[in-house]
Amino acid sequence: MVRAMKWLIAALFLFTVLALGCTHGPQALPSPAPSSVPPSSGPDTAASGPERLSPQSPETAAKAGGESSADMKPEVKEEKAALTPPPEPAGSAEIAIKSSAGSSADPGFLDYVEEKDEETKEGIADPLEPFNRAMYHFNDKLYFWVLKPVARGYRTVVPEEARVGVRNFFANITFPIRFVNCLLQANFRGAASELGRFAINTLWGIGGLFDIASIPEINLLKQDEDFGQTLGVFGLGQGFYINWPILGPSSPRDTVGLTGDIFLHPLYYLAPWDVSLGVRAYEEVNNTSLSIGDYESLKEAAIDPYVAIRDAYVQYRQKKVTDQGTNRSLPPAPGPGIHP
Repeated sequence: MVRAMKWLIAALFLFTVLALGCTHGPQALPSPAPSSVPPSSGPDTAASGPERLSPQSPETAAKAGGESSADMKPEVKEEKAALTPPPEPAGSAEIAIKSSAGSSADPGFLDYVEEKDEETKEGIADPLEPFNRAMYHFNDKLYFWVLKPVARGYRTVVPEEARVGVRNFFANITFPIRFVNCLLQANFRGAASELGRFAINTLWGIGGLFDIASIPEINLLKQDEDFGQTLGVFGLGQGFYINWPILGPSSPRDTVGLTGDIFLHPLYYLAPWDVSLGVRAYEEVNNTSLSIGDYESLKEAAIDPYVAIRDAYVQYRQKKVTDQGTNRSLPPAPGPGIHP
């Protein structure tokens, strides 16, 4: 009986020890909350912890076939550089003009494009401006009130072919002026050309009415030289600007030159003097009938016609000096008045 009681107490003590051990044992960990990041369908789905949430390194992205942001920057820059047009080089306007002209363009045009910015205008002093302006207005009224109406009436009556023939005739008889000035300028080729022109036009051009010497088969060009140009070739400057009544724009050099040309003009030796003056006036009316509108266009396009005509005359005379020995087919001197 006593033995049975001992086994019962031992069994109760063992039960009590086991019960206390289960009560104070380790508790089960709670299940983690579901992540807000959707699981990927790739092989990284089974991965858990910080490695699954950390960004990929460049090496890992390269292995997986992807591109990192560092790898993308150079390509993006290259793409932007390809889309951005290159800066326009200096002088592109001149290159465009030459390209548009083409390979068959006149070389003179290209020379003009290259050299026109280097050209400088020749100036002249004008200490007599009040007097010159008064003479300009006098000559302007003389042109519009007398010379132009007479020339328009003459043009209505006389056909253009006849008026061109008259101009050729007067140009032919002034051969001594051009011939002598070519010799003074040592332009012997021009002097020979003028001598040949005079002989051909006088004999086969019916006294100079037809300019036979200028046809392409003969090609003897008019030199258009005067004593004022000869003084310029010798180095004498124009001085200052003068606007003479009736004679029009001039300078001290060209005034002296005009005086020298008068003694070489055949009309100067006609007697009496009024006949010479009448023939000279008829020549001016004939020349004006072939150029009506030129002076008007210059005057209408200018803000100050006086300044425009003064500058145009200076450039015109300087051009004739620099074009020594050539025929540029220059128009008559600008402005109203009788010119050499």
